[in-house]
Amino acid sequence: MNVLTRLLEHAATTPDRVAIIDRDGRQISYAGLAREGARFAALLHSQGVRRGDTVLVLVPMSIELYATLAGVFALGAVVMVLDPSAGLAHLERCCALRSPQALIGVPLAHLLSLAVPSLRRVALRVCAKGWWPGAVPWGRGSGSVELGEEVNTDAPALLTFTSGTSGTPKAALRTHGLLLAQLAALETLLAPEEGDVDLATLAIVALANLATGVTTVIPDASLRRPASLNARPVLEQIARHGVTRTAASPALLERLADVASKQRLSLPGLKRIYSGGGPVFPRVLHKLARVAPNARLIGVYGSTEAEPIAHIAFQDLSASDLEAVRGGQGLLVGPPVEAIDLRIMPNRAGELLEFADLESFEAVTLGAGKIGEIVVSGPHVLPGYLGGVGDGETKFRVNGRVWHRTGDAGHLDAQGRLWLAGRAGARILDARGELYPFSTECAALEVPGVRRCALLGHRGGRVLCVGWEKGRADKKETEALLERLAWAHVDRIVTVKSLPMDARHNAKVDLGRLRKLLTQDKLHGAADGGISVWKKTPP
Repeated sequence: MNVLTRLLEHAATTPDRVAIIDRDGRQISYAGLAREGARFAALLHSQGVRRGDTVLVLVPMSIELYATLAGVFALGAVVMVLDPSAGLAHLERCCALRSPQALIGVPLAHLLSLAVPSLRRVALRVCAKGWWPGAVPWGRGSGSVELGEEVNTDAPALLTFTSGTSGTPKAALRTHGLLLAQLAALETLLAPEEGDVDLATLAIVALANLATGVTTVIPDASLRRPASLNARPVLEQIARHGVTRTAASPALLERLADVASKQRLSLPGLKRIYSGGGPVFPRVLHKLARVAPNARLIGVYGSTEAEPIAHIAFQDLSASDLEAVRGGQGLLVGPPVEAIDLRIMPNRAGELLEFADLESFEAVTLGAGKIGEIVVSGPHVLPGYLGGVGDGETKFRVNGRVWHRTGDAGHLDAQGRLWLAGRAGARILDARGELYPFSTECAALEVPGVRRCALLGHRGGRVLCVGWEKGRADKKETEALLERLAWAHVDRIVTVKSLPMDARHNAKVDLGRLRKLLTQDKLHGAADGGISVWKKTPP
């Protein structure tokens, strides 16, 4: 089965329904998208692309992107996606893992390839949304290829890469069967309704929309820095196109909420808001509830290898749940989705796991209330990486069934709901006992005025780096925060104007960069009640 099957069904049954509204207002119907996909497939076929070939696609979310995906999938070729914001070295390492036979990109992507040797060696180049010397224009050709050609479910479809922050990136190769399973899990989560219009900030969600007949609106903004994007055009799109739901990173949604609140705008037409790609803190959900009063707010937990894993609606959080967050229980992310099996294992971060049989596996899994590493299995969980690189540390088998180690720590409560405690490898073990920094950070973020924070073990002490809403806090506010976190035995609070964030979602503190800055010893005033101020703003 091809991932285009559902798209073609909608093209046949509701040909005139709008499939995509682009950022510039252009629209294309389901039938029109199917025609463009067939035309582009013919273009690629005429240039020598065949089943199994790898096609690198560097096209931003747009009508052209999804017509491109339709054309590549129609030929049984593999779509390869890279994140240019990860840097040139990352692009080179990814292409070393899998060399593409074709590059489809906007002019900026072709310019970028001049600095990446592996990209310069790609023989076939197609230029989308513009012109580039020596590249085949995306719009060339008028023939077509039959879409929906039968493809085995175990045939490769989509190749993406982990960030590779600890070294070589891992290549996640999804088959058509795995991609269909993921789209099915997303469909259950998103629960599409007749007439839904979705503001899609995530490419995989837009693909799920096309599989379920939902109209997709592409945001009129650069999504590379969601925490600082120009929100006004996006808010106007939501109102103009009657957007009923959206799925986005917490940083992007918080930005929309902040600007809407400042400009006294309301978004009454939004019925559902999904947030994922980073921790979804109650503070962000409170902001969204004020500007989108009719929306059901859902926090989603997942990863590249397993998306989604769990979810919970803000409206289902009780006062006692929020108090538990403030008391250091971690972040509640809800019950696991139906399509996934989840267990909590003793935290053995950095060690390989092996089990002789199901009985020995179940014997070591932890019960309710006990923190350990989260492991998952299911039809939409990636069973392994390309070439097996990284499988030893992240996968293990039980009676032939693959389980994925998320690398996250957490626990299940008596209701079967999952609470996150942070990265398993970030656990602090010192003379005062065990502490998961993320649980402390969740509690700190419930304190008024704290915008971002990160706790690190540093030179034998526990250091909490804090970014305040107004840039900095006075001594009284900082001492009050220290007192409130007495249970975590925080030694020092460091006020930082701007914490370094991850490049992809702007939702997670870049702990590697932060630790490096701490190691550079740019602190002063440490003798003043455990309160310090950073000399320089992190780059």
